[in-house]
Amino acid sequence: MFHEQDSANTVNMKNSFLTSLISGALAGTICDLTFFPLDTLKTRLQSQHGFIKSGGYKRLYQGIGPVMVGSAPSAAIFFVTYEGIKDVFQPRIPQQYHTLIHMTAAALGEMVACLIRVPVEVMKQRKQAFIHDEQRLQLRTLYRGYGSTVIRDLPFGLIQMPLWEYFKLCWKRHVERDCTPMEGAICGSVSVAITTVMTTPLDVAKTRIMLSNTNEKKEETRISVMLKDVYRKNGVRGLFAGFLPRTTGFTINGFVFFAIYEKVREICTTVLPL
Repeated sequence: MFHEQDSANTVNMKNSFLTSLISGALAGTICDLTFFPLDTLKTRLQSQHGFIKSGGYKRLYQGIGPVMVGSAPSAAIFFVTYEGIKDVFQPRIPQQYHTLIHMTAAALGEMVACLIRVPVEVMKQRKQAFIHDEQRLQLRTLYRGYGSTVIRDLPFGLIQMPLWEYFKLCWKRHVERDCTPMEGAICGSVSVAITTVMTTPLDVAKTRIMLSNTNEKKEETRISVMLKDVYRKNGVRGLFAGFLPRTTGFTINGFVFFAIYEKVREICTTVLPL
């Protein structure tokens, strides 16, 4: 009896892993490719080299190569980690503590995903801003901005994912049934919009660190130094550079992403029962 139960749990965990892997990878790739021009505009608006010098409105798909390679594994590894932690701990912990599980799962998911996301972001953003590196970027340079990206993405995950789960739970109680993929997407886009507003200054600092000269000292690329420098030169407006395309892009992106993610999970669940 116990052997059969263990086998069933193993199959469920494997199916959950595959479902998260497929849905996360597919949603991440489609959204990153579709909304890449808005991301390019946001990067150029945040660049310390100026919008026009960084490319202006020209070649908005500049830097798409690294994204095509890194988008799927980055999104997949986040949701595999996130859903995996939920699957392990939620059945064992009272529901009133599930928000803490969502926050922990999101934080760990972001930290793991950044191992892939950061070098992709560095190469992508330097290409978006027309920064031509004469030599191949060293590993140290590729991971410059890891700390600032984690600092940016941790609050993003800590706020966005619990909000998404909370909005879905509230709607589920209101309509007395599970959310449809479309309803889950609306909950996701609202949570993304709220989180995007709160994390824009961190994103500005992260972008400038990644676009900084490769021979700048480590102290000069610290996130606190960047935030102070941006505020000193451009005030609050500088801290929210690229706010409009980032918020617009992320909100629409969030809706499309969660719609694809929820729909693919629904399809995978019917094929691979959880």
